[in-house]
Amino acid sequence: MKILVPISRIFVGILFIISGFIKLNDPLGFSYKLQEYFSAEVLNLPFLEPYALAISVLVVVFEVVLGVFLLIGYKPKFTVWSLLIMIVFFTFLTFYSAYFDKVKDCGCFGDALKLTPWESFTKDVVLLVFVLILFIGKSYIYPVFKPLPTTALAFLSFIASLGFGYHVLMHLPSIDFRAYKIGDNLLTNMSTPDNAPRAVQEFTWVFDVNGTQETVVTDGYYPEVNGDYLSVETKVIKQGYQPSILDFSIESETEDLTDYFLMNEKLVMVVSYSLETAETEGLEKLKSFSEDAKSKGYKVVGLSASGNNAKENIKSSFGLDFEFYLCDEKALKTVVRSNPGVLILSRGTVEQKVHWNDIDNLDL
Repeated sequence: MKILVPISRIFVGILFIISGFIKLNDPLGFSYKLQEYFSAEVLNLPFLEPYALAISVLVVVFEVVLGVFLLIGYKPKFTVWSLLIMIVFFTFLTFYSAYFDKVKDCGCFGDALKLTPWESFTKDVVLLVFVLILFIGKSYIYPVFKPLPTTALAFLSFIASLGFGYHVLMHLPSIDFRAYKIGDNLLTNMSTPDNAPRAVQEFTWVFDVNGTQETVVTDGYYPEVNGDYLSVETKVIKQGYQPSILDFSIESETEDLTDYFLMNEKLVMVVSYSLETAETEGLEKLKSFSEDAKSKGYKVVGLSASGNNAKENIKSSFGLDFEFYLCDEKALKTVVRSNPGVLILSRGTVEQKVHWNDIDNLDL
């Protein structure tokens, strides 16, 4: 235990800090994942959905703080018990998601590292083993410093984590891991290269041959069988290339205008996944900003998943002289962690992106 406990302590502490920090960098994104877990289709806890953001911040701050507590040896019993309860809960959650195929990505490492449900469960099982070692050998966890510095470091870690979480909520994630970050080209991220690997599929065909069912397996082609076709089942053996952007579009009621707008050399995109819940203070800033942008030769468009009535009400209430087009809500939540948020693009390349708090900082 004298050897296993220090190794487990370093491994678990660092992993909790890294995992927590990545989610703390984007607590709004983690709250969307929690809403997915709370939905009727998964855990059926819809009454928790309105509190997803608060829960998100508390969980990720606690995760980072526990990692720090473990490394510096602050309150070992409290820390180890908390780690055990947290990892047991996460292990149950990832197993539930994997076994019942409910949530495709657990969000353990935010957008920085995507894990399949079974990969997430395996990771949590391994982590659980290390936490159990710490639980059994908690008497071997000693403080690294004297009591006063240890307490001060523990307190500072909590304040720093909370402050960082507040900062990114009021602005944008400090590190953007998504396919809409500054410098990325949306047209490129939506396209599939000609030489990209294709998915490998297995087709199981069932035919009635003289009253007997006969099964034929192919890689896609229709088999030559002297019988009547009954059914076919497909199975993906190996996933092919998938663009990093799948569901983004700019649509009117009659046509897809995505390429038309993204090819514009000077484009301002005002993004609001829900105009009904958009921040009033942010909407108030859009009138003068959009007028200034238009006067400098920019094409200004709005993107929202809201209906036409909401779009017209917002335009009328805030005096907005630009059109709102339709885009998928989940995609817009991924584009920018702000409601509303603003992007400036040139021929599909994101040059600037800001939270509504920072609209005045945009350089036109």
